Amino acid sequence: MKNLIVRTITGVFFVAALVFSFMNLLAMVLLFSLITGLTIWEFTGLANQRKGVQLNRFITSVAGVFLFLAMYVYCWGLDVYHLAFIPYLITLIYLIISELYLKAEDPISNWAYTMMAQLYIALPFSLLNILAALSPANTLPYLLPLSVFIFLWVNDTGAYCCGSLLGRHKLFPRISPGKSWEGSIGGGVFVLAAAWFISYYTESHGVQTNLTTLQWMGLGLTVVIFGTWGDLVESLFKRTLGVKDSGHILPGHGGMLDRFDSSLLAIPAAVIYLFTLSLLQ
Repeated sequence: MKNLIVRTITGVFFVAALVFSFMNLLAMVLLFSLITGLTIWEFTGLANQRKGVQLNRFITSVAGVFLFLAMYVYCWGLDVYHLAFIPYLITLIYLIISELYLKAEDPISNWAYTMMAQLYIALPFSLLNILAALSPANTLPYLLPLSVFIFLWVNDTGAYCCGSLLGRHKLFPRISPGKSWEGSIGGGVFVLAAAWFISYYTESHGVQTNLTTLQWMGLGLTVVIFGTWGDLVESLFKRTLGVKDSGHILPGHGGMLDRFDSSLLAIPAAVIYLFTLSLLQ
């Protein structure tokens, strides 16, 4: 019961912070810059548990934050957008070249994990800036990035409820024994309902989103599929390391990777989906 109370309180503050951040651009930039840095710090700490791996956690985390901020500057057309990526590239080049002089036990693994931190964590978070920029000006503030997280939360809730009641067939028992096909399908159905509701709500209130009901539902399914994949990828990473939680920064919820694993693949997939729609129109 005590753990449930702690988990609930943390969850409420967690969701409230994210929702608020998507109502104000500066709040979103500040919050997700922090989240990017903390998540990479956590990831590199886990990677350093591998034999022979020695990552510079601080510089790798700073590089990821630079990438997020550079994408923010680029997406919002600030005057220095053509210079925004220079600090990131300098930091990344330093990380890569420094391995030539450190005489590390396994420099190839160090390079691989360093680049993985950027591609797996920093890049997806930085793409939230693109989702925010794609949100039409007359919508609820930053509706598209918020909708991705709404779909992920609805999917988790629906999958848990349906899996607990109907789950019989395991999805990938070697990676995540708790997930079932019934739960995954149920979560998808819940998300389709949520997508329909968002479409209905925005349309009935005269909010132009440039997405039809079917396109909203397609976005929901995209988030479900890649969000589930992201969850499985992180589960495989933790099983490889032999850890239960990626960290303990969020009481009752584990670490940053535990909370954002689904979004790390869902966000890029949502961006590609929306750009594909724009090309087809």
